[in-house]
Amino acid sequence: MDKTLLKGLMLLEALADQNGKPVTIPVLAEQVGLTKSNTHRTLQTLAHAGYATRDEATGNYRSTFKLFELGAKQMATVDVRQFAASHMRALVDLTQETVHLSILDGASVVYVDKIESAQPVRAYSVLGGHAPAYCVATGKILLAHQSQEYLTRNLTHLEAHTKATITALPALKAELARAAANGYAMNRGEWRESVGGVAAPIFDAFGAVVAAIGISGPLERLSLKRMKELAPAVQEAASNISRAMGYRK
Repeated sequence: MDKTLLKGLMLLEALADQNGKPVTIPVLAEQVGLTKSNTHRTLQTLAHAGYATRDEATGNYRSTFKLFELGAKQMATVDVRQFAASHMRALVDLTQETVHLSILDGASVVYVDKIESAQPVRAYSVLGGHAPAYCVATGKILLAHQSQEYLTRNLTHLEAHTKATITALPALKAELARAAANGYAMNRGEWRESVGGVAAPIFDAFGAVVAAIGISGPLERLSLKRMKELAPAVQEAASNISRAMGYRK
């Protein structure tokens, strides 16, 4: 493990043990076995990332709620697969297309669950695999619910994978705004030329978007018209999973 990352994790754990109470740099340094200067530099990095905050009057540090939110999101990621399973199967039966359950990881999506279509020709993907979030439907709807700062920080290089890939950030942001307004996002051959998809967001009990459910298949079946026809079914599946996780609009 990277030494800088290890220092940060050690300090986060030490801050969490204080239950939100401010603590001095010397005390933290002693607890984690670092020098005061090392502790100070790492705390500054954690503060910049929003995981710690510094009391201007005393110079002491404490953890923020962002650490709690991170833990809550991780728990939601584990739980969402259990809540989603039956709704994924129902969506496969209804649409006859492959269904994916995805989470966001920086500029990528991770496929945490999937059910294959019974169709002889279908979209190829790997469980646990990654895809550029800005190129696939589940990734686009997840990005549509992130802050502008998140988008600017993570989408620094929009590589073209097909002729349809959106490679200009302003154009992508406009596309994401439309997806947020519509409640679903579409991929029209932006990751793989012959593959399209439509996806909707899943909310947890805190009202945060923690995952996305989507269908994907060859564009010869999933035309733009067909994707729009199936979008309400995808949205209903996402809503059912969200309600099962405790979300109330």
